[in-house]
Amino acid sequence: MRVGEVLRQRLSDVLHRFDFEPKALKRATLTVTEVRISPDLRRATAFVMPLGGDNAAAIVTLLNQEVPRLKKPVLSGLHLKYAPDFSFRVDDSFDRAAEMDDLLAQNDVQRDLSQNEKDG
Repeated sequence: MRVGEVLRQRLSDVLHRFDFEPKALKRATLTVTEVRISPDLRRATAFVMPLGGDNAAAIVTLLNQEVPRLKKPVLSGLHLKYAPDFSFRVDDSFDRAAEMDDLLAQNDVQRDLSQNEKDG
């Protein structure tokens, strides 16, 4: 987990100051929400979300094309046994959280929750 957090911070810093070729990436404000790294430290998946969620799939596709150029500045100065291969994915946890909020706000669920409080 520590390696994933260090990579998240480094990746976030590099993405904010990196000179991208595609204009869509130059204009995008990205948040790196999490980096999951495999147990053998050879693969890292970075979960990103553009501000407002606009064109997320297209931006992730462009980021995955830029991985060879991003790898060196992200990993420079880190002393890891392996240089992990990066891939980017859209972070859909915000959407799942919103769906859960909608589910919990339904009348049937609220009724059941209030009934449990009375019984318990």
